[in-house]
Amino acid sequence: MSTNPTESAAPSNAAPARSRKPALPKSDVSSGVGLAGLLGLFAWIMFCRAFPEIALWLGLEGNFTVLSGPHAALTAMVFTAGPMAVWSVLVDRVHLRPSTGLDWNLKRSMDEVMPVSTVKILGLWATWAIIAGLYCICRWYWDGQYLFAMKILGFALVPMVVLSVPYIIWLDRHMTEPRDSTWHFGAMLLGRGEWDTDAIKKHWRAWIIKAFFGAFMISILPPGFAYVVESDPGSIISNPVALGMLLITLLFVIDVQIGTVGYLFTLRPLDAHIRSGNPFVAGWLAALLCYPPFVWGIIGNNGQILSYEQKVLSWGDWMAGNTALLWGWAAWLVFLTGIYAWATVVFGIRFSNLTYRGVLTNGPYRFTRHPAYLSKNLFWWCSVMPFLVISGSPVDAIRNTFFLLVVNAIYYWRARTEEAHLLAEDPKYREYYDWMEEHGLITAPLAKIRRRLFARFSGQGRQVETVSGVDPAREPAE
Repeated sequence: MSTNPTESAAPSNAAPARSRKPALPKSDVSSGVGLAGLLGLFAWIMFCRAFPEIALWLGLEGNFTVLSGPHAALTAMVFTAGPMAVWSVLVDRVHLRPSTGLDWNLKRSMDEVMPVSTVKILGLWATWAIIAGLYCICRWYWDGQYLFAMKILGFALVPMVVLSVPYIIWLDRHMTEPRDSTWHFGAMLLGRGEWDTDAIKKHWRAWIIKAFFGAFMISILPPGFAYVVESDPGSIISNPVALGMLLITLLFVIDVQIGTVGYLFTLRPLDAHIRSGNPFVAGWLAALLCYPPFVWGIIGNNGQILSYEQKVLSWGDWMAGNTALLWGWAAWLVFLTGIYAWATVVFGIRFSNLTYRGVLTNGPYRFTRHPAYLSKNLFWWCSVMPFLVISGSPVDAIRNTFFLLVVNAIYYWRARTEEAHLLAEDPKYREYYDWMEEHGLITAPLAKIRRRLFARFSGQGRQVETVSGVDPAREPAE
């Protein structure tokens, strides 16, 4: 039989060959990065839990307890970020990627870089001074959980100022274009005519994101970490509600720890720098509605506008007495939280809201473009069950259900604005978007339903809808 395909032809009545499914675009972040950080975090948690035994083994004098304080929670970031950074450099070799904007073969002299670096240092220090001023005048940063974040950021300020000088000079020796957005802000402050308005907007979008979300993430580190380190799994192993809540808390600790690293370690040599912040006002509104202080008046259970937990019981209370159902429901909630945490872990060192830092296509993002939002919103429905109210009033049930649907809509709004941002930034994300529309396990069926609902667009060719109404093939307008 000939092996030359041109020498034999398929019978005329043969079925046409099926086209091969196109390959999913390669992720800019490997799975190993997040896994390395996860293992480092687990190692630190186990050390903190075993510290009394370790102290005894070392012969240390004193009555030692587990390390569950806020500083132990903060130290966990070192054990999370360190392995991720090592993996990124030694295994993934991210520092050699063109996307870093670095060329290690460039070795500019100090005389060449100092005029540029001086302007950048001024711009960076001025940025930090303005952020510090905003922290001071915003009251919510000086109460409750935020006090710990302010203490840590205040302590870190002097080392940051000192270390920023050699860091910027070092980078400028190797950057292909050292006059970045920070330089443009410094040039504006000095009254130089070369500064660009769009670059300054880019600079401030990135730093507002880091300042706002960084302080929030630091503030929520201690409670969950303490709960996990101080827990006694052996005493609750037979209690599905208590065990389920412990596992859920552990998964949220994983999410918060890796997420905090993502906000704080935006380092260019790790290719983890913020390439752009979301330029759409709608995107910022949708995101900020979900975080303090805005969420305190909008979403929650203390009389907020979108309160969907009025006159309800916990899932454990509703299912009390049915052991099999309790175990099954606990497992389902842990699974949903696991998807949520997984969606953060696979970002590795690049997690943050409202930013473009590369395209992620692996992990749960292989099945849906927004696994965190999908799992989080399903979790709320299954854990709160807003349609079951102790008052027995249909009105209360309808209110709760309606308001949770509104919260779901806010997250859908967030998803669409994020897509608009990424579609405008990177052709790879457009490839990923298209692949998911046709082949995503969860996204593809939903996309088909959406296309049927908007059948009036079918005659105009496939269109990508965005909340902002922009053409994703173009740069977004301000």
